[in-house]
Amino acid sequence: MIRASLCRTVSGRAPLGQSRLIHDLLWAHATPAEGLEHIRPRPTENGLDLFLFVRAHCNASALEQMRTLLTRLNTEIAVHGYTVADF
Repeated sequence: MIRASLCRTVSGRAPLGQSRLIHDLLWAHATPAEGLEHIRPRPTENGLDLFLFVRAHCNASALEQMRTLLTRLNTEIAVHGYTVADF
């Protein structure tokens, strides 16, 4: 499991359903090579935590696979008012 934190880049609370939208965005763009098996988005005071369950040989591989996915989706995530803050 990898936890990634997304921070809001716009002021105010996230619109209702925003975590579901990010969830669906990740699924739409994940490749089989990234090994994504399950996503649990959790709204936070400053954004969104993503708990990403990943099929990988080790923790380092899982982290790299999710870093690849989130980096590739950086522009799409930004359009919805978030930036990747931490892994």
